[in-house]
Amino acid sequence: MKKMKHKYSIFQFLLILSFFVIQITALGAPKTKVLIPKNASSSVFIIVANESYKYYPLLNKEALLLTTRGPGKLKIITRCQLVSKDQNDLDYIVYYRINGGNKIKVDFNNVNADEKSKFKNTISGYPTVGENILVELSRGENSIELWSGSEEIKIFTRSLFTATKEKKIDWVSLSPSYPNQPVSLVTDEDIVTYFRYSSDKPMKIKIYGPTTLRILNRVEFDYKLKGKLNYRVEVREDKKLKNTYMLCSDRSDVTKYRNDGKRTPGKANEIYITVPSGVHSYEIITLDKYLILGRILFPKKDIRLESN
Repeated sequence: MKKMKHKYSIFQFLLILSFFVIQITALGAPKTKVLIPKNASSSVFIIVANESYKYYPLLNKEALLLTTRGPGKLKIITRCQLVSKDQNDLDYIVYYRINGGNKIKVDFNNVNADEKSKFKNTISGYPTVGENILVELSRGENSIELWSGSEEIKIFTRSLFTATKEKKIDWVSLSPSYPNQPVSLVTDEDIVTYFRYSSDKPMKIKIYGPTTLRILNRVEFDYKLKGKLNYRVEVREDKKLKNTYMLCSDRSDVTKYRNDGKRTPGKANEIYITVPSGVHSYEIITLDKYLILGRILFPKKDIRLESN
């Protein structure tokens, strides 16, 4: 009898141990989410292996806009609509752009109908085999734009983002050379200095590379501004356009002005700028009417570059 109880106790222990191992593994596994476009006017459902997935149409003239926070891996799945299953070897083009950079062309050739998928409801035709575009996204806020390369071919897309672990970095703050409008913000008991910039007064800084700039941006909310605000921030490197970021923020619940009770700072949006070797000048400018508070940081390990 004691022997049976002993075996039962071991079994219980192994069962509990297995449960915790599964839980820990699940917690440590990368999390994948579906990105929903900000400006999609319609969608279709495609059934793949008895599972229904939502896809969004790509247009030739207007970009489909996605946003997410990196770092991580972006997977863009594309499928076309065929008139018949006998329509073989379809060629089509998709364009994409990250953070207002260069427009990248992706060719797909000899694509056929997918025997294991179909359109849901009353949509006619047959979906093609899913073709993928894989993109590594850097840390901070990222904007993704997608276009169809043809007006005649109907292309649908579904985008998945898998976050990856951020490497820990010790950051130190830098003061811009212009404009000199410091603003003190308080979070809990910490006081942090930001600098106000706008469309006609861009935030400017000169820095030695290679390094990385981390820019924290907060919209200034007054009593007239309600809900979430969409705004754009443009980065110019040596007077040439480098990136454009499409950001969204609402009022911060924890951060306040130290000496201004009439306004509320927005929640911070982070963007990251990769600085190549040598000395470079940067301008950070908003393309909208809002006033923005900016804070510039760079890795502590790169202080030696600034002392050169």
